[in-house]
Parts: sequence; structure tokens; C-alpha cells
Amino acid sequence: MSMETKSTTDSKQSAMDIEILRVDYTHEPHRQSLLRLLSEYANDPAIGSPGLSKRAQQLVATELAQRPNAVSLFAMINHPNNRSEAIGLANCFEVFSTFAAAPVLNVHDVMVSAPHRGKGVGSMLMQAITDLANERNCCKVTLEVYRGNQPARSLYSKNGFAGTELNSELGETLFLSKRLESDD
Repeated sequence: MSMETKSTTDSKQSAMDIEILRVDYTHEPHRQSLLRLLSEYANDPAIGSPGLSKRAQQLVATELAQRPNAVSLFAMINHPNNRSEAIGLANCFEVFSTFAAAPVLNVHDVMVSAPHRGKGVGSMLMQAITDLANERNCCKVTLEVYRGNQPARSLYSKNGFAGTELNSELGETLFLSKRLESDD
């Protein structure tokens, strides 16, 4: 299940042992870690979200498990006492490019738990996402980010992501959305 293992420096430990692994949506400890990290992410002021609804909290892991195009990755820190903890999360969905006639991996969520930010964990997740996209023969990896979220934009830029401008006369591609009414 493990994708790769790397180490990064931590001011509290001489070296953090980080492992990137795929989330098993049916494994209860993974489900709990997914919900914990997703809840932390949804409550981050940089996201501007009202947090996870009760419905989302109850259904997210089950719903992801039912979608063959969904894949999530954990950044796991291995503590010296042989205990591991999920400290980062990426939720991705494979979609399809009609122009390239090839799959595209869309990064829907990427986050690192606040105490572990600035230590290279985000870059490790981004590299694992790129490796996963290559493994799936994707033609590109896409994501969206708030213009004002400078830490995320810096991470993405450092990892090779840039705005899309296919035609300079038309300008940069925009990501738009339309909220639909729900029963929440």
C-alpha cells in the first residue's frame, strides 16, 4: 500500500520519517484519519469554508469508496514508538481530456496539518500525486487554488504548476462553479 518513504527535517526531531500511502476508504483507522484531516482542512480560514456538514462527515469515506475514479493519499509520520499518524491528505479524481484522449488527475483537496506545515510534507504529497498521475498515464494534473492563498500557490508553483493560457488573446483559464441546492 505504501508509495514511497522519504525523510524531512523537523525542529523537534532530528528527522521525520514520512511515508506517502493510498487511503483505504474501507479501513476504519483510515476513515477516521480522513475525516479528521478533512475536517481540519474545511475549518482552515484560508479555505473560507463553513466546515464539514454533518452529512459530509457521515458519508464522505463511504461515498469516496464507491467512486472508482477517486484516490486519496496520506502523508504519514512514523513516530519513534512505532506509531504512525496521518498529517497530510490529498483527494484526487481521475477525469478525462477529450482533446488529449487521455486521463487527467484532478487534485480536489490537498492539505497538511497545521503543526507540520513548512517542513516539505506538501511537496512530498505533490510529488506522490505526480507519480500517481504518471502511473495512470495521465496527460496532466489539474487543481484549483484561491488567488489569495499565497502559501498554497507557492507550494504549487514550486512543484511545477502554473496558470493555463492556451490562447493569449483569450487569456487565462478560469475555474468557475455553480452551487446546487441541497437538503443540508
